[in-house]
Amino acid sequence: MHHVADSPTQKPQTEPRPVVETWNLQKVYRTGFWLNQKIESLKNCSITIYEGETFGLLGPNGAGKTTLLKTLLGIVNPTAGKAKILGKPIGDRHVKQKIGYLPENAYLYDHLTAWEFLDFVGGLFQIPRVQKRQRITELLDLVGLAQSTARKKKLKQYSKGMRQRVGMAQALINDPEIVFLDEPMSGLDPMGRYRMREIVLSLKRQGKTVFFNSHILSDIEQICDRIAFLALGELICQGSLDELLGTTNAYQVVVKGGDPESLAPWMSDLNWENNRAYGRLTGELNEFVAYLQQINARLVSLQLARHSLEEFFMQQLRTRGIEFSR
Repeated sequence: MHHVADSPTQKPQTEPRPVVETWNLQKVYRTGFWLNQKIESLKNCSITIYEGETFGLLGPNGAGKTTLLKTLLGIVNPTAGKAKILGKPIGDRHVKQKIGYLPENAYLYDHLTAWEFLDFVGGLFQIPRVQKRQRITELLDLVGLAQSTARKKKLKQYSKGMRQRVGMAQALINDPEIVFLDEPMSGLDPMGRYRMREIVLSLKRQGKTVFFNSHILSDIEQICDRIAFLALGELICQGSLDELLGTTNAYQVVVKGGDPESLAPWMSDLNWENNRAYGRLTGELNEFVAYLQQINARLVSLQLARHSLEEFFMQQLRTRGIEFSR
C-alpha cells in the first residue's frame, strides 16, 4: 500500500462574477408631431460589469449615458436587445431591493429634514426601525452631514452639494449590492466633487459594485477600475485605463548628446533636433541613465508617455468624425 504525502489544499481561483450584462441593447425614440421621426439613443450596446468593480460610463452630453442607465434600472424599456442584473432580467422586483440609485437631479421633499427624508426612504424598503436608525446615523457620517443639521434644517435650505449628499445617502439606505450614479459630480464645486469621490472610494473599499456615468473625465480617471466610452448612442471602446491608455511606466524622454545610432536601441519614435534626441524609452530607466553617462550624454526631460483620459477620448471622437460640441 503506497502512502501519498499530504499536499496543501489549493483553492481554485474563481472568475469574477458578472453582475450587470447587456447584449445588443437598443433604444429608439419617436419624435415629431406624427411621431414619424426616429432618434436612436442606444445602438447595439453590449457591456459586462463585474462584482466589486467601479465602472465609469463616459461621453459628451446627449451621448445616451442616462438612457442606458435608466434602461438597466427598468425605468426605460429597450427597443431591442436584453440585459441582466445579478443574473435576473432587468425590472425584476427582487433585484431592485439590492440596487441603489442616485439620479442626476434627485427629487427631494423640500419640507422634510434630511433625517425625515431618509427615514421615509428606509420605510419604503421596510427596514426595521432600530436598524433603520443605525443605518441613517452611519450614512449621515459617511456623506459628511452633522446629525444636528440633518434633524433640524429643511432640505429646501440645502445647497446643491448638500442635496447631492442627501441623495447619495438615500441611494445607500438599503445597503445595496450595486449602486447606480447618474452624473454624481455634476454642478458641484471642487470640495463637493472631492467629497463625492471619497464616498465612491469608500464604497469600493466595501466591495460594492459602482456603475456611474459622467462627462467629467478627470474624476473618472481617479476612481474607476474600467471605463467605457459612449458617443451618439454607440459604445466606441471599453476596458481598463491601462488597456486603453497604456501602462504608467512608459516614458517620453529628451536626451542631449550622443548620436542616433547609439540611442536607437533604447528609444522608439526617435527624432533628432539641435543635438537633442526625442522619443519613447523602450528599456529600463536606471540602466538607460547609466548608459547615458557612458556615452557622455545627459537626460534633459522625463515624463510619462501615457495620454490623459481627455486626450484619448477626444482622439476617439475625432477618429470617428464625431463633433464634441453636440
